[in-house]
Amino acid sequence: MNAPSLTLRHFFLALLVVAVWGTNFVVIRVALDHLPPLLFAGLRFTLAFLPLAFVLKRPAVPWCHLVAYGLLIGSGQFGLLFIAMKGSISPGLASLVIQCQVFFTIGLAMWLGAERVRGFQWAALMLAGGGLGVIMLNTGGDTSVYGVLMVLAAAMSWALGNMVAKRSAVQNMLPYVVWASLFSAPPLLILSLALEGWPAIRHGIFTADLATWGAVLWQTVGNTLFGYGAWGYLLNRYPAATVTPMALLVPVFGMGASALWLGEALPGWKLAAAGLVISGLALGILYPRWRALRARQA
Repeated sequence: MNAPSLTLRHFFLALLVVAVWGTNFVVIRVALDHLPPLLFAGLRFTLAFLPLAFVLKRPAVPWCHLVAYGLLIGSGQFGLLFIAMKGSISPGLASLVIQCQVFFTIGLAMWLGAERVRGFQWAALMLAGGGLGVIMLNTGGDTSVYGVLMVLAAAMSWALGNMVAKRSAVQNMLPYVVWASLFSAPPLLILSLALEGWPAIRHGIFTADLATWGAVLWQTVGNTLFGYGAWGYLLNRYPAATVTPMALLVPVFGMGASALWLGEALPGWKLAAAGLVISGLALGILYPRWRALRARQA
């Protein structure tokens, strides 16, 4: 039986979620103009935990899973991503490179499950790797090799966090993310104090304008509360195969928003890199579902 298609209303809801997640890279860049990156990440997870923990029940998973997920997603994914976006990679390219978490997640799942890599997965990896190669050959200006490597490390942390969440067998990610934030915020704030220093923290807080604080708040309201809540709502009503391909549009919105609002240039090499990476992602995500559909129809 074919997987049900999204209704028009739910399609636009999914589109709005990926638009929020994609354009959030521009929002992040706005906040980083005033706030040190580790402090910003710490504030993000503080706001993600404090209001919502009073209304969302802690998920019935082991505490060690919440600790591991909180550290990997907080200090790992967002800590490294925010450091990289503080002048070492453009928001548009960051939204693209971070999607390599898909390949890292697949690789980790296959390694832990002792599965072999299939032909289409090698092809998908080669396409995405070619896109990363194009980026590496064109570093300079608003993007450095250091920035790309930091975002790749953030993507690996995200992939490891996905493995923890999968082992938790959690059905609703919103409470899981909220309660894991309890273990994301303190390490980030401690690292901020140790590495960025109190003078930088004080200067960032007292010079931040309304746009900066709006960007911090948006991490909770838009990215976490709306994003995870709406995505979980859709995943509870449709098969994952119907919903998850929409996430391929995140870097499209990320690069488009960065070009429109921040004036990020989109030369041919960036578009070629985006085409290769997104093609690799599409092949890795969509091909097995197409093959399963053909098998059911046979």
